[in-house]
Amino acid sequence: MISHPPFPLFLLAGALLVSGCQHSDTASSVPSTPPQPKAEHRIELGMQAWTLNRGTFADAVKKTSALGVRYLQAYPRQKLGGGMEGTMVPTMDAATRNQIKALLKASGVTLTSFGVVRAADEKEWREIFSFAQDMGLRDIAVEPPKNTWNEVFPLLDRLASEYGVSVTIHNHPNPNNPPGDVVAALKPYSQRLGICGDTGHWARSGFEPVGALRAAEGRLISLHFKDLTEIARQAHDVPWGTGASNAAGQIAELRRQNFKGIAYVEYEHRTPQLEAEVARSVAFFRQAEKASDADLIAGRVLPPGYTHNPADFNRRGIGQSSARWAAPVALLKADLSNAEFKPGSWVWEKDAVVAKGGGNLWTRESYGDFALSLDFKCEAGSNSGIFLRASDTESWLHNAIEVQILQGEADKPTHLVGAIFDCLAPKANLAIKPGQWHQLTVIARANRIQVILDQEAVVDMNLDQWKQAGKNPDGTPNKFQKAYKDMARSGRIGLQDHGTPIAFRNLVIEKL
Repeated sequence: MISHPPFPLFLLAGALLVSGCQHSDTASSVPSTPPQPKAEHRIELGMQAWTLNRGTFADAVKKTSALGVRYLQAYPRQKLGGGMEGTMVPTMDAATRNQIKALLKASGVTLTSFGVVRAADEKEWREIFSFAQDMGLRDIAVEPPKNTWNEVFPLLDRLASEYGVSVTIHNHPNPNNPPGDVVAALKPYSQRLGICGDTGHWARSGFEPVGALRAAEGRLISLHFKDLTEIARQAHDVPWGTGASNAAGQIAELRRQNFKGIAYVEYEHRTPQLEAEVARSVAFFRQAEKASDADLIAGRVLPPGYTHNPADFNRRGIGQSSARWAAPVALLKADLSNAEFKPGSWVWEKDAVVAKGGGNLWTRESYGDFALSLDFKCEAGSNSGIFLRASDTESWLHNAIEVQILQGEADKPTHLVGAIFDCLAPKANLAIKPGQWHQLTVIARANRIQVILDQEAVVDMNLDQWKQAGKNPDGTPNKFQKAYKDMARSGRIGLQDHGTPIAFRNLVIEKL
C-alpha cells in the first residue's frame, strides 16, 4: 500500500504529479481516454446522515437543507429528535413515519435511501423493504458477508422487484471486496442490484478511488463520496479537493459513466470543524459541477480558499482548511536574514528582491522535495537562473541544478529560458519581455524536476536518465563534472546574479 503525497495547490495547468498507487483491481487514476463533454449531465449530491451523527435525524435534515443539498440517506438507529420519539428503525409506527415525511417536506429534503443495514432472515428483510417502499426510497444500502452472497443475493433480487426498491452493496474496509468481484457476483441478477461504492473505504483498503469507480461501472447505483489524507488504512476525511483521493478525477469518472445515482457526503472524521469542512466539500463539488471534463482531469478545479495566484498565498485563511495541506511560506524573510549573500548585493525594492552585483543569493535552509513559485523580471539581454538543491555553494556549477532564466535568444536550445541549463531544452520557446513580470513554478520530487513558465509546462525531467558526467541522454555534451542522477536530492536554493538586471517577487515555497 503506497500513500499518495500531497500536490501543491498552486500548480498550474498540466503540472500535477501523478502518484503511483494502484491496486490490481483498479486502473489508472486518470481516465484512459478523456471523457466526452456532457454539459447537460450533473451529478446529484446527497447527504449520508452519519456525517451529522452527533445530532438527531431532525438536525441532519435541517443542516442538509441549509447546505442546499436535496437528498438524504438515513442510517439505522439515529435518534429522531425534533419532537419525535424513538430512533430511525424500519419498525417505527405509521404516525412517526408521517412526522418524518412532514419534516422532510417542510425542509425541501427528499429521503432517498436507508443504510447500511443487514437482516437475519427473509422476515427482517421484508420489514426493511416495506419501510423503504412506504417512505418512497430509491434504494437500501446493505452489506451481507461475502460467504452469504449466494444465499442472500437471490432473495434481495426477488424482494427488490417485488417492492420496487433497489439494493446497493456497500463496502467497509478490511476486509473489503474488490469492486470488480462485486460486479462479477451481481452478473446473474437484475439491475435492481448494484453497488453503493464508498470511495473512502476503498482508499483505506488500498484501492485507488477513480480506478475503483471504473471497476464498478455498470452496477454503480450510488456512492459515499470522500477525499482522504492518503491511500492507507489510517487515513481520514479532509475537505474535498485537498486530499489524496483525486476528488475531481472521481467526478470526471462519474461523468464519463453518465452516472445517474446520488453521490452522498459521508464525512467520518470527528473534527471540531466538521460542519465547516462539510460546507467546503459541498462548495468544491458545486465548483466542480461547473468545470469542464478537461479541467477536472488536469486538476484545475481548486478547493475553496486556495488559489493559482502566488500573490494571494499570504491572505488570511489560505491553507488552513485541512491539516493535510500546509500553507506555502515565503522563501525569503523581509530582512533576508534566512539567506546568504555579500552585503549590499541583494536588496528589497518595494515588494521585489533585486540583484545589485556581487554574487548569488542562497537560502540558509536546504530543501529536498518542494514546489517553488516566483515571479521574475528581466531587462533586455538579462541572464539569470534558479539553483536547486545546491550541495556546495562555492562550487555551485557542478553541484546544483539550474533552471535557466534568459531574456532573448540562446546559442542552443538547452540555454533557453525554462531549460534545465545545458541539459534539457524547454518544450516551448516562450517570449520573455524586458520590464515585464513572468511567473515560474518549479516542482522537485525525488528524481523528477518540473518547470512551468507563464502557465505552460515546459520541462519534465527524470534526473536518473542523466547517467554520465558531461553527457546528456541524447549523446550531446554538457559542461558538468557530475552526472545529474548523482546530484544531491536535497540542498539549498539560489538566485543567480549573472551581472545583468534581474528582480524576483512573490517567492513562496511548499515542502512536499
